[in-house]
Amino acid sequence: MNAWWAQTRAEVRMTIRRGETLLLTVGIPVLLLVFFSLAHVISTPTTHRVDFIAPGILALCVLSTSLVALSISTGFERSFGVLRRLHVTPLGQRRLIGAKIAGVLVTELLQVAVLIVVALLLQWRPHGGPSGAAQVGGLLLLGSAGCAGIGLALAGRLRAEVNLAASNGLYLVLLLLSGIVVPVTSLPAFVQRIVIGLPSGAMAEGLHRVLGLGIAPSGADWVSLAVWAVLAPLLAARTFRFD
Repeated sequence: MNAWWAQTRAEVRMTIRRGETLLLTVGIPVLLLVFFSLAHVISTPTTHRVDFIAPGILALCVLSTSLVALSISTGFERSFGVLRRLHVTPLGQRRLIGAKIAGVLVTELLQVAVLIVVALLLQWRPHGGPSGAAQVGGLLLLGSAGCAGIGLALAGRLRAEVNLAASNGLYLVLLLLSGIVVPVTSLPAFVQRIVIGLPSGAMAEGLHRVLGLGIAPSGADWVSLAVWAVLAPLLAARTFRFD
């Protein structure tokens, strides 16, 4: 437990100290939240633009941290031989992976806190109440597990430079095609059917339902997130290479 806790603290410290990671995990989401809430670039289904944008940006935080930041940092640690050395220490494989997951969750808590403060300053009025808060927590947790599994699967198989390009490319695609800042109804019909099958799409759709409309996420949202939360980490565990 002491080794796991020490590694978790190290993961959080390294995340906070990396300027490029802070830009990705905090700077870009805040910038997108403010820009799309104030600029009339896209049409939103809500009267107040921030009521639609804020839930999507919360999903973006999970995507940027659990998938992109985790994948890129892990990929370079693997490339530089850091993971190989940690793998043979008393920390072990399971506690190493557990520390990375815990570090991601702590980072996301900080992200969500910052985003909520900025959104409230922009006159955001979320719906859902206490039961909605529990549903939001479940959506973010399942989405984080699914995205982290994808990120670790990429980091564990690709060379660091290739993984960097693949992670950023996937981030851009999911940003545009998951209903995070662009309403799903604005997308082509065949793309709308694909969105819920993506972890980011199901998470964003569920958050829009709870925080924007005050209704429960659909069964399809929960099923999609649960499947990704189980299968993606299993895939990462089976395919990950430490050297």
